[in-house]
Amino acid sequence: MSTYVEARDVAAAVAAMADGARPVAGGTDLVVGARHGKAPLPESIVGIHRIPGLDGISVADGVVRIGALTSHAAILSSPELASATAGLLDASAIVGSHATRANGTLGGNVMNASPAMDTGAPLLCHDASVVLTGPGGTRRVGLAELWTGPGKTSASPDELMEAVELPLPPEGAGSAYVRLQYRRQMEIAVVGAAAYVEVSDGAVSAARVAITALTPVICRVPGSEEALVGRRLGSNDSVSGENPAVWTQTTEIGDAIHAAGQAAAAAATPISDVRASAGYRTAMAAVVTRRAVTAALTRATGGSVTVPASDWSER
Repeated sequence: MSTYVEARDVAAAVAAMADGARPVAGGTDLVVGARHGKAPLPESIVGIHRIPGLDGISVADGVVRIGALTSHAAILSSPELASATAGLLDASAIVGSHATRANGTLGGNVMNASPAMDTGAPLLCHDASVVLTGPGGTRRVGLAELWTGPGKTSASPDELMEAVELPLPPEGAGSAYVRLQYRRQMEIAVVGAAAYVEVSDGAVSAARVAITALTPVICRVPGSEEALVGRRLGSNDSVSGENPAVWTQTTEIGDAIHAAGQAAAAAATPISDVRASAGYRTAMAAVVTRRAVTAALTRATGGSVTVPASDWSER
């Protein structure tokens, strides 16, 4: 039988974790996994859901900070995140079910380190870091250095994640996350992709692309990014959000989007399981990447893309 204690501050939580306890807040992964026989409950659990200051969303000094206890529902209702990190809203909108989004936390999603998590790719594209606090103090770790394998992180067992931080995007930036899914509720990504772009003077000045459920850890795709940067959008492009294929109608940017998709497929090293074969996942990597880039470009240039972008891209 597991033992349970409840921490009321970060120091108490860290002390319990140093003694072997595992932190839990929403419990949407831990409890469900135990019920389904995937993994037993830890012998010792510390509840962190009542620790003040670990939830909430703020923007200050060019940094967006999202507390570890912030729920997916809170992310969806945040006007700050809607304008700054739309790709994260795309992801939170399709996590689990309504109940999961109300109780599940961003911190739990990130620290579980699933290669199929939805929030990971858009956060990686936004150059996010996590704030970890342990007995030795507080440090910041980029997501690319945090995730070391399926379900594994570089955080010490006695380090508690306090928040996710990311730079406030400039004007002319847009992001999106698109996943292949068989149903709308209680689903995980078969394949997913996120894109972040900055558009300046009619050309893509910066780009980041990351793929989900295609590699042992969620990762960026340098080949996709290189295909996009420097490409002009074309003087005749008209972006209204009504036609997701608008960016493929001009040769330069259309070729770039296609190349970005092909690079994502080339970077994929998926597995075959009951949900999809490796070959199917590889083929779909190109498709979802093209859709994510299209949605991000549309948002960056003032077009309308509904949340989640997965629904918009499939029209």
